[in-house]
Order: sequence, then structure tokens, then C-alpha cells
Amino acid sequence: MKHPSSRAFFAYWNEKRGTARAPDRADIDPAAVRGLLGDIFVLSCEPNLGFPFRVAGTRVCALAGTDLKDQSFAALFADASRSEIEEITTIVADETLGAIAGVTAVREDGSKAHLELLLLPFNARPHTPVSVTGVLAPFDDECGTLSAFTLTSWRYLHQPEKLLPRAIRKLQIARGLMVYEGLR
Repeated sequence: MKHPSSRAFFAYWNEKRGTARAPDRADIDPAAVRGLLGDIFVLSCEPNLGFPFRVAGTRVCALAGTDLKDQSFAALFADASRSEIEEITTIVADETLGAIAGVTAVREDGSKAHLELLLLPFNARPHTPVSVTGVLAPFDDECGTLSAFTLTSWRYLHQPEKLLPRAIRKLQIARGLMVYEGLR
């Protein structure tokens, strides 16, 4: 991690998770990360809606030039990066695995801006909505409004001790009647 906001938020998230794979949403206290709130966001894990923003910091909204609440996170990205960011976000949520990415975006004057994206999961609980938190922070303080976000590099942060396939983990928390699709 290169950006100070990413390092600070990851350190706080890591402290709150303790020995768990991820902290609960209730464990994150906004007052404790007051200086980072402008760069922090929370996404709802609804891939069919492009991972809409539940909460977005003021600096994140300023980068996009609009209030991002209920807007698609994936829609910020250029077409070439959209499916890749959707896949990364899905894996962060489903596998409880953090990710860090380098991002470029286009300024209003056509020049490129460089940003760092940190995606961190929350602990998934049965019968509660799954969400992901993170930081989107530019390396230049005066970026203005940006568009066409593009992934330049990314990696997952922690290799989990035991990775369960998504389908098996979903079966572990499912209750009641389950319908399985056949191949016909």
C-alpha cells in the first residue's frame, strides 16, 4: 500500500478484525477514522446493480463529481475494467479477502490522475446484507472531477488459511427450503 489513507484504514480494519477473517460492520467506529472519512466508502454487494454505494465520503464524491449514494461503483470504471472490478469486488465479499489496486482516471483537462483503491470485506452474517468497505484516494490533492477509472494493477492482501468455494460457504449459511437447478 502506497497511500497513507489506505495504510491507516487497513491498520484500523486489521486491528478490529483481530483473529477473525474480517470485522463486523458494527466494529468500525467512524469517529476512530474521522480523518479518513472523506476517502472511505461502503458498497452493497449486489453484483446485478453494479455494487451500489451505501455510503461515500465527500472526497470520493468530489472525485466523481456527484453524490454517489445508490450509484453503481462499477459504472465509475471504463468498459475495459468494469468486469474485472466486478469480479474483484465479488471475490472480496465472497472469499472475505482484501484487495488493493492501482487506478488511473481521466481529469477534465484530459490528463491522467493516479489513485489507490483498497477493498476490504466485512464479516458475513446469515440473514444480513453483505457489504464491502474501502478507500479510494488520489495521490494528487488537486484532481478535480475524474472519469473513466481504469485498473492498472491489483492484488489480494491475505491468502486465507482455508479458502472455501463460494457455493459451499453459501450452503453453510442457507436455511430452510433450497431449490437446486437441474441441467435440463
